[in-house]
Amino acid sequence: QVQVMESGGGSVEAGGSLRLSCTVSGLTFKTTNMGWFRQDQDQEQERERVSCIEWTGAYTYYSESVKDRFTISRDNDKNTLSLQMNSLKPEDAGLYYCAALLDACTTSSPTRVYWGQGTQVTVSS
Repeated sequence: QVQVMESGGGSVEAGGSLRLSCTVSGLTFKTTNMGWFRQDQDQEQERERVSCIEWTGAYTYYSESVKDRFTISRDNDKNTLSLQMNSLKPEDAGLYYCAALLDACTTSSPTRVYWGQGTQVTVSS
């Protein structure tokens, strides 16, 4: 059984930083593409792809809104994915989901994916 678990969410003031982490079990992490998706608090909108890292680590994706502020990384020895979020803005707030992707990182709306439960990020202005 695949388990995806996020941690590290919280509340910060605008301009602050948070680091999200995700651990995965039940699949071969080192050959799995991994990503972070965000959904607004009301959960009425589709989950938005924030960042993705290919299993090799050679390819990374960032949405335009987070480019140069967020950094995605992975530790294949520890089956861990991280997202360092700096210079946070109120519009970055939401539920952040870790995703173990059977689809490519270039897929904006993956269908073959294992989701975590989500971790809340709140940014006050």
